[in-house]
Amino acid sequence: MAPIPISSIKVGHIDDVQELRKTKPTIIPERFVRDMAERPTLAPAMPCSSDIPTINFSKLSKGSKDELKSEISQLAAACEHWGFFQVINHGIDLSLLESIEKVAKDFFMLPLEEKKKYAMAPGTVQGYGQAFVLSEDQKLDWCNMFALGVEPNFIRNPMLWPTEPEKFSGTVEVYSKEVRKLCQDLLKYIALSLGLKGDVFEKMFGETVQAIRMNYYPPCSRPDLVLGLSPHSDGSALTVLQQGKDTSVGLQILKDDRWFPVKPIPNALIINIGDTVEVLTNGKYKSVEHRAVTHKEKDRLSIVTFYAPSYEIELAPMEELVDENNPCKYRRYNHGEYSKHYVTNKLQGKKTLEFAKISNQKLELVNEGTI
Repeated sequence: MAPIPISSIKVGHIDDVQELRKTKPTIIPERFVRDMAERPTLAPAMPCSSDIPTINFSKLSKGSKDELKSEISQLAAACEHWGFFQVINHGIDLSLLESIEKVAKDFFMLPLEEKKKYAMAPGTVQGYGQAFVLSEDQKLDWCNMFALGVEPNFIRNPMLWPTEPEKFSGTVEVYSKEVRKLCQDLLKYIALSLGLKGDVFEKMFGETVQAIRMNYYPPCSRPDLVLGLSPHSDGSALTVLQQGKDTSVGLQILKDDRWFPVKPIPNALIINIGDTVEVLTNGKYKSVEHRAVTHKEKDRLSIVTFYAPSYEIELAPMEELVDENNPCKYRRYNHGEYSKHYVTNKLQGKKTLEFAKISNQKLELVNEGTI
């Protein structure tokens, strides 16, 4: 969530989907109607979400030697074959999960004029509105977002932290601290799963960057025409998603060219590998493309945390994961530059990761030792 200057980007009129639902419940404006190829299939023969890996965090943090070894092996398989898993027994107090869900929902239920006080300026990704909208004819997502930079302090915009609901800011602070600790611990175990020292990411990442985004998807009269959130991978190292209780199942991940619907396990957190870890592991652990779909009758709330390295550091595949059989697939780059590239492009699958990829022709020259 790199800070970028407010620009003169023209995004055209963007309807607030909650207001649309209230005032014109059967109308879907043209900017929300997806091209045929992008429209979701709502009742496909998809694999059961129980196939999606589950990691028992308590076995990693408190288990016996054998339990730790077994869970590390399962974590490695989840990262390599899915880029995605659910974490149970994660150690974050369930009352805190309920509190963050409540303040998020309460914020979205505020009058529009109140939420507009924290409006997201065009070309930025903090505040209330729709992020990643960069033109007047771009298709829009059936979603309202509220996003905030959390750490380090310089990425915060205090003017965007709301005074209502009353407990909003305090709850976000406590929640973010707990999720940050979970990310640090998961990265330690991910490092071990790669045969690396547990503190390799912590030492490499420097002053880590953390942001939170709350997504609210109202019901939609034609869920077959729209997307709640466009397909994309995340630019983070890790992303942590909490889905609101008793809301519709909307998250889908792309695996083997098929969309898998994800039904969260109660009280679990959903973790996905971001582009940063894909680069650092030289593609061994891949970031996962995902999207959100909507529901005709039920709303959906999700709370997403993005955890990433300092904007100052240089990233490249780790030497231990590059050899003759696994040549270097990504160039060295500054993470701040990549973050800026990410937030100034629309969500479009894994296209933003092309920023870091070495072209096939250049890869051949690297392998031959020519460059």
